Amino acid sequence: MQTIGGEIKSQVKILTTLVAIFWIVVILNITIFNGRLNQLGIMPRSLIGLRGILFAPFLHGGFYHVLANTVPFIVLGWLVMLRNISDFYTVSVIAALVSGVGTWLFGSSNSVHVGASGVIFGYFGYLLFRGYFERSFVAIAISLAIAVTYGSLLWGVLPTRSYISWEGHLFGFIGGIIAAKLLSPNKTVP
Repeated sequence: MQTIGGEIKSQVKILTTLVAIFWIVVILNITIFNGRLNQLGIMPRSLIGLRGILFAPFLHGGFYHVLANTVPFIVLGWLVMLRNISDFYTVSVIAALVSGVGTWLFGSSNSVHVGASGVIFGYFGYLLFRGYFERSFVAIAISLAIAVTYGSLLWGVLPTRSYISWEGHLFGFIGGIIAAKLLSPNKTVP
C-alpha cells in the first residue's frame, strides 16, 4: 500500500510529465515544425483526421493556448486523482475518445481541432457529476466546489467563438459524465 506522501509524489509526477509533454510539443511545433504538427489534429469527417483523436490532446495552437490549458489541466486532473490515480487514466481516455469522436463527427468542415480542452472539460463533467452518481459526502462536496469555482466553464460548450472548438468541449464534458457513471460504486443511480 502506498503512503499518502508517495501517492502525492505519483500524482505530481504524472501531471508534471503530461504538462511537460504539452509544452515540449508546442515549443518544437513552433520553433522547428512551423506549426505543421497541428495537421495531426482532428479533421472532421476526414479519414486521415481520425488520427487526431489520439494526437489532438497533446497539440496546441501556440503558447497562449497551452498556457490556458495548463492550470485547469493540473487542478482538475489532480482532483480527479484524489480518490484513485486509475480514475485519472480512465477519465482521461474516455474524455479524449468521446471528445475526439464527437469533434470528428460534428466539427466544422475544413478545420483542424487541437488542444487538451476536451479532456479538461471531461474532468469538469466527471467532477460535477461524480457527486450525483456516487452520493457520498466527499464527492458531493467536490462537485459543489467545482460548480462554484469552475461553473463558468459551462459557457465553453456553446458555440460562442468560431476559433474555439466548442464541439470538443461539449463532447469532452459528455465523456466526463459517462466516466462518472462508469466509475461510480453506486450502480443503482438512474
